[in-house]
Amino acid sequence: MKARVTIMLKDGVLDPQGEAIRHALGGLGHKNVSGVRQGKLIELDLDATDPEAARAEVEQMCKGLLANTVIEKYSVEIA
Repeated sequence: MKARVTIMLKDGVLDPQGEAIRHALGGLGHKNVSGVRQGKLIELDLDATDPEAARAEVEQMCKGLLANTVIEKYSVEIA
């Protein structure tokens, strides 16, 4: 079973990496980009057979290590 975790900064939290990307894109001639938010994608291979149990375990991983829930939000996909 695979899990995909997408982690992004919460709305209202400054994103200096996203701003640097936006600025660099402008320098390359892409003037229509008005904002960029940069995040993380983590893919996990799980030795699980129950999707609900797998989701619960990945949620614990996110809260305990993968995401800083003070400033980041995350979503979990199980396949």
